[in-house]
Parts: sequence; C-alpha cells; structure tokens
Amino acid sequence: RFFAFSNEHHRETYVGLAAKGESANDRNDRAIRAAAKWYATKATPGMAIVLLSDDADNRAKAKAEGLTAVDVREYVLQYKGGSPELLDLVAAGQAANNAETKGSGGGGSGPSGKRQRRERIYTDHLSSSELTRRLAAGTLHQGTLRVSRYNGTEATLAAAGVEGGEIAVSGREALNRSVDGDTVAVELLPRDQWRRVGDSGRLVDDEEGNDVERAAGDGGEQAQAHEGGGGGKDDVRRPTGRVVGIIRRGWRPYCGSLEPLKAGRKANPGQAVSVLFLPAERKVPKVRITTRQYDTLVAKRVVVAIDRWDADSMYPEGHYVRSIGDIGDRSTESDMILLEHDVEWSPFTPAVHACVPKLPWAPLAEDRSAPWRRDCRGDLVCSVDPPGCRDIDDALGCERLPNGNLKVSVHIADVTHFVKAGTPLDLEASRRATSVYLVERRIDMLPKPLTEEICSLRADVERLTFSVQWEMTDDAEVVKVDFFKALIKSRAALSYGEAQARMDDKNANDDLTISLRNLNALAKKLRAKRVEAGALTLASPEVKFEIDRETHDPLDVGMYETKEANHMVEEFMLLANCAVAERTLAHYPSCALLRRHEAPKQDAFAPLLAAVRAVGLDLDTDSSRALADSLDAACAQGPTGAEGDADPYFSKMVRIMATRCMCQAVYLSSGEAASRAEFLHYGLAMPLYTHFTSPIRRYADVMVHRLLSASLGLDPLPAAFHDRAGARELVANLNFRHHAAQLAGRASVELHTHIFFKGKVVTIDARVIKVLRNGVVVFIPKYGLEGAVHLLDETAPAETGEKQQPVVVAEDGMSLVARGGALSLRVFDRVDVTIEVVIGVANRPRLTLTLAQTSG
Repeated sequence: RFFAFSNEHHRETYVGLAAKGESANDRNDRAIRAAAKWYATKATPGMAIVLLSDDADNRAKAKAEGLTAVDVREYVLQYKGGSPELLDLVAAGQAANNAETKGSGGGGSGPSGKRQRRERIYTDHLSSSELTRRLAAGTLHQGTLRVSRYNGTEATLAAAGVEGGEIAVSGREALNRSVDGDTVAVELLPRDQWRRVGDSGRLVDDEEGNDVERAAGDGGEQAQAHEGGGGGKDDVRRPTGRVVGIIRRGWRPYCGSLEPLKAGRKANPGQAVSVLFLPAERKVPKVRITTRQYDTLVAKRVVVAIDRWDADSMYPEGHYVRSIGDIGDRSTESDMILLEHDVEWSPFTPAVHACVPKLPWAPLAEDRSAPWRRDCRGDLVCSVDPPGCRDIDDALGCERLPNGNLKVSVHIADVTHFVKAGTPLDLEASRRATSVYLVERRIDMLPKPLTEEICSLRADVERLTFSVQWEMTDDAEVVKVDFFKALIKSRAALSYGEAQARMDDKNANDDLTISLRNLNALAKKLRAKRVEAGALTLASPEVKFEIDRETHDPLDVGMYETKEANHMVEEFMLLANCAVAERTLAHYPSCALLRRHEAPKQDAFAPLLAAVRAVGLDLDTDSSRALADSLDAACAQGPTGAEGDADPYFSKMVRIMATRCMCQAVYLSSGEAASRAEFLHYGLAMPLYTHFTSPIRRYADVMVHRLLSASLGLDPLPAAFHDRAGARELVANLNFRHHAAQLAGRASVELHTHIFFKGKVVTIDARVIKVLRNGVVVFIPKYGLEGAVHLLDETAPAETGEKQQPVVVAEDGMSLVARGGALSLRVFDRVDVTIEVVIGVANRPRLTLTLAQTSG
C-alpha cells in the first residue's frame, strides 16, 4: 500500500526554501530526509523506516543523519528476500537509465546493459500537434494496425476513402516501431511505390535473426513479402503507406521464450544479461530484456512487457513479468495459448457461484405451473451433438399434426432464467463473452453446474427452454411460427453418428427415428432453398484429434468429416436464428443484436480467381448466388476439364480458398447501422441473422434471449440495451472475444499437431494450394493440415549451388519451375511431402514439410 504525506505543509517536516548555492534537487532530498526522520519518531517498536533512493549522495547524507538508506537493489535483497522477479525489474530499470544517459542503442550489449550510441534505424515519429494537424487536413490516415500472423513485417490498416478501404504497410522501416494493435497514423506512399496485387508472396523464416536485422529498412524482398498469391497480368496496385506516428500504444503482456545466448557469451550467476525474447506470435517483434535469471528462464515459457522502442534500437526494450512453466510441457503450452489470446480461465468467484442454484437441481413447482411456460414434456424431443458433448444447448422435435402438416420445434436452454441481468454471474459472463474450446479442454463462460447440469438439455431430465416452433408443410414451407418458454424432457442425447445410424437403419421405425428422418427431409429442402437464394457452401480445414484420456496427448489426427445429421441440426439452428432476428428487430429496431457478414470486395477474390483460371476454370463473383453456382460447376468439373474425372479433394480445396476471401462475420447493434443493407449476412444469403441457439457458451445469445423475452412481454428490456455507448462497448467485446476464442482454438490445434508428429517422420499425399517466390503452400487432406514447403534454401552456403538455381514463378503467379528445370509445379498439383517437427530457436516447434516427389 502507498500513502501520500504532504510533508511540505506539515510544521515538523517543512525545511524552508533552498539554501544559498543549494540546487532544487538537493533541497528536495533534504526535505525527504526530514520526513523520514519524522516517520522514525512516530514508528511503533520494530517498524523499520527505510529511505529508498538511487542517489548515492542522498543515501550518504541520510546515513550520516542516522537514517537507514538503501538503493532499490539493496532494498529487494534485504527486505524482499532477493525476489528474482523484482531484481529483474531493477535490472531493466538500470538498463533504461543507462540507455538514457549513454544513448539508447539497440545492438550488442554487455552484461551491464550499457549500450554504445548507434545510428538511427527508424525515422522519428511526428509530434502530437503535427499528427493532429495532418489528420485534420486529410493527408494522414488513422487506424488500428493489424500485422500478419505469418509475416511480422506485413501489416494492414483499415482506411475509409482509399481504394479497397485498406492500406498495406510493408517492411520494418515502413512499420517504424509500430506493433500489432497500435493506433497509428499512416502516410500514403506515391502510387508508383504501391504494392502490385499480382506479386507472388515469399516464405519468410522468422528465425533468420541476422537476416531480419540486416533487412530492417531496406526496400528489397523484405518490403515486398506478403501472404497472398498472384492476381493476373494487369498492373493492379494496392494502396501502400508508412507509419509516421503512434497515436496510442496497444502493447500488452506477451508470451514466449528467450533466445539462447550466442556462442562465446555466458551468463554468470546473479549477473544482469541482455537477451532477446522471442514471442509466441510471429506478428510481434522480438523484445530485448535484461535479466539476472537467464539460466533459469531459458528453459521456461515466460511473459514479457514492452517498455519502450527508441529510433536507434532494432528491437523494443522490455522487462520480464513472470514464468508460465517449462517449455514443452503440454499444460504450460496450453496455458500460454490462453494467456496470449487474453482468455480468462481463473476460477469463478464466490459471488458468481452464489448466483447458481445448488445441485442436485430440478424445476421448481412455480416453474412448472407458470402460465407463460408451455408444458412440452410429452413432446418427441432429442438432442444431436458431437460425441461426448456435456453442454447441450439445443434439442429438436418433429411430429405430424392432424391437418397433415408437421410441428417442428427447436428448444434452446433457458439460460436467462438463471443468469439475471446485472448480477455478478451476468457481469462475469459478459466479460468472458464466450466459452473457449481447446483440443483437450473447455474454458466455460458460465460455471459448470449451469453448463453441464442445470441448463444442459440432457436426456430423461426436465429442463427449462426458450423455444421456437413452426408449422411446416412437407415441402418445408412455413405456415406459422411461435416463440415461447417451455418445460421439456428430452428422449435421447444422441451424437451425430448415432443420429445418422438411426436414420440410415431401414429396420428402425420407432417414433424418434421417424422424427429424425422427417427433420432430415425438411432440412434438405431448407438447404436447397438457401442455396437457391445464394447461400455459399464453403469449407475450412477442420482437424479432429483422438485424445488419450489419461495423458491428454493426441493419439491420432484427421480431417473432421460432417454427416447429414450435422447439416440437419445446422439447418434448424439457422432457421431459428433467422426467425428470432426478424422478431427482435421488428420490436427493437434501434437495439437488436444482429450477426452481420459483409460482402467481400472484388479484389479479395483475386487469388482464388487466379488459381482456378490456372487450371482452365472460372468463377463469377458478382453476387453470392453467382459465386455459389459457379463454385458448384467448377468443383463438379474439376481441374482436368473432364466431367466426373476431378480430384476428389479439389472441391474441398477450392471452397477453403473461397472461405479465405470472405470478410469476418461480426456482431452489430442495429442502431449503429446506416441502413438495413448493412444487416446482410452474405455467406448465408440472409437479409437478417442473429445468434440465439447457444446461450450456454455465447453471451451474444444471452442478450438475444433477453430481447426476445421482452418482445413477448415476459420480461422488461434490461437498461443496458438503452445505453448506446455501453451497448457499443459490449458488442465490441463480443467481437473481440469471439475472434480471440477462434484464434486460441487454432493455436491449440497447432500445438497438438506438433505433439502428435513429434518424433515421427511421415510421407503423405498433398496438394499445392499456393505458389510463392521461394516455395509452395500445400494442403494435406488426410490430416486437414496446411504447411509451407521451401524450394530454395536461402541460408545455404553459395558453394552448394542452391542459390544459383532460383525459383522461377510464372507471370500469373500460379506455377513455378525450380531446381534448374527439374521441378515444375502449379496450383492443385499432387505432391508427396514429408512431415516432421523441428525445434527451432528459443524452443519454438515448427511443422516442417519437405518435398518428397511429385505424384502427377
């Protein structure tokens, strides 16, 4: 704890004005010593009064006056048990002071942390007043910098009023000490310096430390490297700029590990040493820190914070924060993923748990008898989910009506019955915003008694739901729709495989199986209608692991396969979400929560179009309907041009490529939109869409439940919906947390992929999906994985001859010739690749692919 004492206004500690010849600093030191003496006279027996100062002259005078005086390092050693973490902070502070007094260089440094003055590497940032003036004049563009996850020298900035609505920033010199997440001011370069859209990208090895340092500031390959593939022969250029100022830093704690000291350098025990920290995320630059714990930390995953980044320093400077655990330990690596993506996984507080009903739980008599809750316990209802699912949000039902139509029901867990607005439980759920699914564990948005018991729609137990019910014809035409709260008792909790087996078993004709078959028949017709309206059938390389129940290590990995049962459930969840979106927007046009998917800009399709044209096909991207139809036609024809003779994986690859052309879907408060056109969900071809069906794991759905309940007159609309600024912050958090959860899930897949392939060397069939200037990117269908294959060893000694045989990329950027003409590859070619895991610098594992041979 800290206490402020107005010593200048206290009679016993006021020392008067500075004496003749006494500097203001010396006078202030004298006043501080007087205050310390006064404290010493008031201290209780056994309480030590210590004067803390790094000024040696001040300490000497204090000791002469009978005071105890130490510097910060002595204080940590004597009074804080020599805490390594605190000593590292002291070392970092001393290094920063040395940098200020000696000239803050960024190159080599000795154990003392003192640096030699170096030439400026980066240009100075503009002053605040100059930034304000030029932003007002429109000669600069402001926005949040987003750095590529694959190449830390490539970034983009959303900018209204420029072609394509985005500015590219390429190369370390142009990034000018900005870091992912910073709010920056960018100046557009002259048009002749803009990047060509058709430039082929280049694989960047982020562990070529020396090459990266030498590349800083040059305008060669480093400045032109990017992720995308070719776009054709036209000289189409992309707006390109450079950072000229930092408006607000977006620095956060970063996870990673220390680079080992170079040969010849040693860290003596207890001595401060300057080392480089290598972040887990490739989009974050290396950070120089000073530590006295090198020998201990070099084997750990650690957290580091950035303190400063001077113009003459190659890297930002920072300090060690804490250790996560041992490198290579699966639990440590998973914890690092959660930390890096800002996922909250600490236990729920007692205040949160106090909001949750005690177990065992069953609906109360008042729940059963409530006039507004419909008793559907006799209805034919079941859930269909992934195997092992315990947080069951939804259940389905389908029964024949006397008039020949079908009664179709979607029952969703009534989470808001338990999560009341404004309670500690609600506030915590809104902060977490989503459950996070890693390969081996789930981080819940709500406490487990709710997610797995009270709200989970398990079989043979009574549960409360918020339901949508339709009367439909056999042709899937909706006659009417109804919304209500219900009490259900699910007949079965099926996995997708179990539901599919029931539907496929010709000898099974029980009521539940017939209900599933009717639902599936309706789902196929609903899907056909969506496709007819322009809904896209896309794909992603989803990976499924078989996990050892004891060790939690992966036993097998493969591409996730969907069944008709998956699509059946999906169609009715989409139908329910769409129906709820229409009702909530009609009742609350200024504050309905919607899910928006913006139509992609045409230039986003350039890599996809170039790829299919390279194999004699074409796509129409004028609308979602045109794209859907042409995708189907192209995938059916295949790259051979012969009907029915296509590569069995061609459709999957093309649809994965199409998915990557899409914008990110986001949540939107309806009051923030300029017109209804902004509500469009492009991928689903729906004018309105929201999330209603997963309130156990998404807070967006909780908000939508409250809107729907208010629209039915069951509950008042919470005040939060009327607070426009607060709602804006809430929606921003939903989008941030949703995206972070996706990235954390992908990082977990990458981690477990590394664990699975560690110690193995596997040769497997693959397909080329991207051509770059020094290699290709391939897709491995069996495992659902992607990876880069280097075809040019840029680090090999010149005498090996590798550098004398460059990769020659075709003008369209979709094929290449390498190894002196011995190797020719184009997009969608089949190749054999060898997979193995290589542990790189700072113990960063990498899935390394090498070309074995072409397969045709």
